[in-house]
Order: sequence, then structure tokens, then C-alpha cells
Amino acid sequence: MTGAASTRHCALPGLQADSYRPHRLHGAAQVWVEKNCYVDVWIEVLHALGLEPEATMGFTLSLDFEGDQWTFFKPPHSDLRALFGIEVQELTVWRPLIEHAAEHLGAGKLIATEADAFWLPDTAGTDYQRQHNKTTIVLNDLDLAAERLGYFHNASYHRLGGEDFRRLFRIDQAHDPTFLPLYAELIRLDRVVQLPPATLAELALRLLREHLGYRPQTNPLRRFGTRLDADFAQIQAGGLAHYHAWAFATVRQCGAAFDLAAAHLRWLAGHGDAAASGLLPAAESFDRIAQGCKTLILKAARAVNAQRALDAAPAIDAMAQAWDAAMAQIEQSLAR
Repeated sequence: MTGAASTRHCALPGLQADSYRPHRLHGAAQVWVEKNCYVDVWIEVLHALGLEPEATMGFTLSLDFEGDQWTFFKPPHSDLRALFGIEVQELTVWRPLIEHAAEHLGAGKLIATEADAFWLPDTAGTDYQRQHNKTTIVLNDLDLAAERLGYFHNASYHRLGGEDFRRLFRIDQAHDPTFLPLYAELIRLDRVVQLPPATLAELALRLLREHLGYRPQTNPLRRFGTRLDADFAQIQAGGLAHYHAWAFATVRQCGAAFDLAAAHLRWLAGHGDAAASGLLPAAESFDRIAQGCKTLILKAARAVNAQRALDAAPAIDAMAQAWDAAMAQIEQSLAR
């Protein structure tokens, strides 16, 4: 429903939170079901559009260890445009966000925005009504009269209303001169294209070659292992809350990114040409990194909780060898 007299504004009609089925990248078969908030919403937005999220994950090859964290990986907007015709631009939030949402959702555009997870009921058991945490959601279905919102967040599509709706959009909140508008993006869907799988794989393979050229110049797992050895006493002294913040920024980002990299290579192998068919060994190498990070994150948590030493060297060494092998295997396959 759109128009001046309408109170409901929806970009993708027909989505129901109760019956929505997430993409397989958010299925139980994945080592890391949730990746990070930005990648997760894009997986589900593409899925809801009938597009293939696995086609756009080649950018994970450029993941690097930045010193105090791993790259917070995001699909490049240029890749989304090249593969699917989707345009993403920053939204200037010069008036209340809810007014922007009514205008743009009603015009068939989505809005990605930072939000406070305290008011997102899908985070029940973690952040909801417990702690204020910044996250990214994608607004889709805004009903002003009923005070309801349908939105993408993490691994699925959700609905909220009532007080959560009013607090999320700061309705009837006293003016706060220190409040800064949250960062938001406008997602234009008017030029979306659904390419045949073979054509999409050809484009994705071309992008994979580009991203391979931006892979780290030295093995990032080895650098991470060195930093972990140096920092673990301080991480341990900070307690479990500090550990979980560190682990999200490091081990989880690494493991989730290479979980997606493996899925991307398998998708290419199943849809691409002879060069793409040789990518399966690299996918298996990335699997070892994803699983190794899952083991490490649990082992390190136990070491922090019990205040005992952590010997991460064998796990780090195995993952570092897997990274070297994967990059060599991809190079060899793409050289054909």
C-alpha cells in the first residue's frame, strides 16, 4: 500500500515473519549460522528478491587480520550492482528516520540502517531489553497506524510493534541535542536483474579474480597467532564479557568469512566453467579454517573462564596452512 492517504509502506510485499524461511547460508549445515549483521541482512534481502546470495561472496578472499581485529567483511556495493543491478547509496537522514522510511519504502526502495538491538525482539536472550548494542537492520514493511515494522535482521525476517516500534523510531521522545542520526543506506531495486546461473557464475568468477588480487600479502592467520599469544593474558584478565567482544571481532569474523568463502567456491564449481570446477579443494581448505575457528573460540572461552593457559599454536598452524593451500589452489584453478 502506498500513497498520500496510506499508513502502510512496503517495498517487498508478501513477506511474513511467521512463515519466512531463511536462505541455506543461515541453515544448520553452516559452521557459522550468523556471520555479522551487515552480511546477514544482505543474504536474506537477496534471498527475498529471488537472487542468489552465494554468488556475491568472493570478496571474502580479501579478509585480513588488521591488528586488533579481523576485517568486518561486507559485500562491496559495486559487486551488488554488477551481479544483481542493485544500487546502494548513503541516505541523508535530515528528518526523522520514520519519515524517510514512509517515503522510500512506499516507492519500492529498502532502507538499511543502524539500530539499537535493545528494541529488537528477535534478539531475545541476548540484547533485547538487556543491553544497548548497535546493529544493522533493513526496513521493509512500515505500518504507521498499527505501529508495526517488518524488517530483516541477522539470519531471518522479523516483525516488531508497540513500544519497540516507538522507541526504535524515537516517537514521542524528548528532543535530545546530543543524539546523532544513525547511519542509513538507500537500497534501490528498480534495476534488479536475475541473470541465468551460468552468466551469473561468469560474472562472479571475474570478480573472484579481482578479489584474489587483494588477498593479504602475508598469511593473516600466522599474524593473528602471534598477536593472540601476546594479548591473551590481557584478554583473560578482562573476564568473559571482554573476551566475547574480542572473540566477535576476531575469531568469529575469521571463521564466518571463510565459511562463506567455502560456500561461494562450491556454488561456482556447480555453476561455472572448467576453471570454476577446480575450486572444490580450496573450499575444503576454507572449511578447515571455519571449523578451526569454531573450535578455537570455545577452547579460548574455557581458558578465560577457568583462568588457565591457552595453547592455540596447533590450531593456528593448521588454519594458516589451510589458508596457504586455499590461495594456491584458487590461483591454480583460475590459471587454467
